[in-house]
Parts: sequence; C-alpha cells; structure tokens
Amino acid sequence: MKSLTQKIEETYRKKKVADVKSGDTVRVHQKIKEGAKERVQVFEGLVIRTKRSNSLTSSITVRRIASGVGVEKSFLLHSPLVEKVEVMKRSDVNRNYLTYMRNRSGKSARLDSVEFDRDKVNHQESEMLIGKTDPTEIEAEAVAQDNKVAEQNTEEQVEQPENIDPTDVKETKKVN
Repeated sequence: MKSLTQKIEETYRKKKVADVKSGDTVRVHQKIKEGAKERVQVFEGLVIRTKRSNSLTSSITVRRIASGVGVEKSFLLHSPLVEKVEVMKRSDVNRNYLTYMRNRSGKSARLDSVEFDRDKVNHQESEMLIGKTDPTEIEAEAVAQDNKVAEQNTEEQVEQPENIDPTDVKETKKVN
C-alpha cells in the first residue's frame, strides 16, 4: 500500500518526462511570466548534473555559454513551469556531475556523441504513473486522515506549558 504522501506526489507528476542524463545536450522550454503576459523561453545547453532521477523533485542543471559567459540554470523536471525537455544530442560520460566542463572551452569542451533514438527518449512515459488515482479521491483521503489525527489529539490532551514571559528569557551573546 502506498503512503499518503506518495499518492499526493503522483497527482503532481507529469505523465511524460524525457529520459535526461548527464552529458546530454537538451532544449528546455520554460514558461516565463512578465506582468500579465506569458511566453515560452527556450534554454539550450549541456546537462552537467542530474539529481533524484526517479523522484517528484528530480532536477537537472543545464550549462551554456552566452556572450562568452557560462550560464547555468537548474530545472525541476516535474515543475508546471517546465513545458518540455527535448534531448538533442547524447554524449558518453562516466560521471553524474560534470564540474570539469566549467574549466573547458573550445575544442576541449566537446564530448563524443552517441547515436540514440531521439523520439523514444523524448516521449518516454514514466513507469511510476501506472495505477494513478483521481486527485479528488486523494484529497478526500488526506482530509479523512487529518480528521482522524485531530480526534486522537483531542482525546489525549497533553498538558501544554504556560506562556513564557519574554522578560524571563536570557539573551545570549554571539561569539565570532
């Protein structure tokens, strides 16, 4: 049986997430809100880090050179602001965190590309979404569990300490 937090997380997971790995060159489509207007901005670069790949909080760090300056952005893959992530090129790397790419430029910054099925990688369905339930059912279950916990707390009635007078509290000095 799944815990309540796992059920709630499943409602926020995206159905289709690209299989992104370190060393991939990706194109991230992100929603940008400016005042009342909303637009999609594309950020293309090299994935230098992947974190928590099978989690709701899975994220990638993408690096690119813009006007001679290295720019890195981190994206949560299941965020509603990230519309889609396209893998443009896949490279063969042996590490998860490619910090050495920050010190390289020009030819030394190139990675050997590997052939891959672009359509399969970009449109892969997440295996964790099998058995997803209706969000209203999950919310109702969460409310029921909260009510149950509240009833248990009222039955136990643990004594709370009286309010502390702020004049009784001693001040501590900061030591640098």
